[in-house]
Amino acid sequence: MNVFASWCKAIGLLGFSSHSERRALITKAARKISTAGGSLRDVQMLAGHSPLAVTQRYTDGNSEAKMKVIELIRSEDEL
Repeated sequence: MNVFASWCKAIGLLGFSSHSERRALITKAARKISTAGGSLRDVQMLAGHSPLAVTQRYTDGNSEAKMKVIELIRSEDEL
């Protein structure tokens, strides 16, 4: 067990680890990167992943966001 995980366990944060925090940070970055003019490729470089597939495995999906994107595309097509 790594030191961070043992600290979390000692104060009662079960299921909490540096890896879970890294995963959460990468997901947050992926959700916000387009507002900064970036792309998932930029998140990949920030995370230090060689293959983009690794970054994709770290990010969690969001069904609501997918629906919003589809609506945005439909709205543009109607113009």
